[in-house]
Amino acid sequence: MKRIFPASFYNLITLAGATIASVSFGLIVFLMVLELFAEEQKPYMGIIAFLILPGILLFGIALIIAGILREHRRERKGKPHGLHLPHIDLNNPRHRTAFFYFSVGGILLLTFTAFGSFKAYEYTDSDAFCGEMCHKVMEPEYTAYQFSPHARVGCVKCHIGPGAGWFVRSKLSGAYQVYATVLDKYPRPIPTPIENLRPAQETCEQCHWPKHFFSEKQRRITNYIGDEINTKWTMNLLMKIGGGNIEAGPTSGIHWHMNINNEVTYIALDTARSVIPWVRVRSRDGVEQVYRSTEFDVSEEELQKGQKRRMDCVDCHNRPTHIYHPPARSINHVMELGWIDRTLPFIKSVGVQALEHSYASKQGALDSIRATVEEFYRSNYPDLYGKRKQDIDRVVTELQTIYRRNYFPEMKHDWRQYPDHIGHMYSAGCFRCHDGKHISDDGQLLSRDCNSACHTILSQQFEKEPLRLSLAGIDYRHPVDIGDAWKEMNCSDCHNPR
Repeated sequence: MKRIFPASFYNLITLAGATIASVSFGLIVFLMVLELFAEEQKPYMGIIAFLILPGILLFGIALIIAGILREHRRERKGKPHGLHLPHIDLNNPRHRTAFFYFSVGGILLLTFTAFGSFKAYEYTDSDAFCGEMCHKVMEPEYTAYQFSPHARVGCVKCHIGPGAGWFVRSKLSGAYQVYATVLDKYPRPIPTPIENLRPAQETCEQCHWPKHFFSEKQRRITNYIGDEINTKWTMNLLMKIGGGNIEAGPTSGIHWHMNINNEVTYIALDTARSVIPWVRVRSRDGVEQVYRSTEFDVSEEELQKGQKRRMDCVDCHNRPTHIYHPPARSINHVMELGWIDRTLPFIKSVGVQALEHSYASKQGALDSIRATVEEFYRSNYPDLYGKRKQDIDRVVTELQTIYRRNYFPEMKHDWRQYPDHIGHMYSAGCFRCHDGKHISDDGQLLSRDCNSACHTILSQQFEKEPLRLSLAGIDYRHPVDIGDAWKEMNCSDCHNPR
């Protein structure tokens, strides 16, 4: 048989490299065709077709070159070429049979390799790959994701999205994450916010369009005080969610901050973006107003070193999917649903106490939660414990469910490490800027008055007390008498002490 390539090509190293390169090239073409005819772009297609397979292709080409150079060195030393390929004669029945089986096997191998590559690509684009591949590392995020408002939105839709630029950034970041996971060098808990997350205008706003956020929305909040009778109190708020489009209504609501008619830029002194001494507001007509905090003595040099960021959705909605709920809020919710019987004395405070203990492992926590609740009622209400064991068991089950979804001791991870900046109850939230201490050069103040900027309290009622109601708004009354301290302090100073 006449050889097409020079004799130095025919050696095991070069032929192995040629096989690897050919298969890789074929798979690249196959995946590019899939991408071309796909109805929507798949972000993880790129990592296989344009990063992994080209790397394997280059490795195959390197083997080809290495084999040829090796053969040239052997030739200069007078050694024979390292490979003498057998002659194939299709007139020979044995050769013909062997060639048939080899050809069919090769075709099947390529077919199954292509199919396997496609299924691998599909898996890497799945939420299970993101959440379960590195189970211990991603367990908290994946658990929270499954019970979030965005549980039907794929991970890659927000974390990568279409387009090459942010895909490459996320993959470069991901390469270190793989290294850290394999060598067990990842931090516990995982730090946030994510540095290489594409802007919300390219992800969130593809579904949520701030320009059409307008008018008000009523919100009813139910809480239980941690006293013996678990006193119930409710509050109705009229949330001013507008602010985006002058044609749709008032532009003075919460979403005034969005980058539509106003551009808000701020500088944070910490990676969590919770300490903000400098805020700049630029209107559509180019008028700027700079607000500086009187609480922090920050020099211009320190400001320059701070993280300057143009405000977008995730500066307030910083936990849109991976949400970890504080124990008090979680227990309020299940008590309102009737899953925890509120007639059990002190159940609110006992539940919070059981959840907030420091535990070394999840199983140890679940066992201790049961022991804490049972011991409290056995010691303090022995008659009730005997009569209402079933209700107490239901309490334990609900508390354990709350713990599983919000606490991950192996990762040193709970709701405190990942505060939600919506509102101001359990984190500084709105008060990071609207603290009454950010003042412009001409004396304007970023108001701390929630009723004027964010909401109107329509009604508030404590159990066994008359309903306080006014469509014009009422003054807030703190459920526990602490005087006027709540007007000066941040809510999170008490509700999330660190």
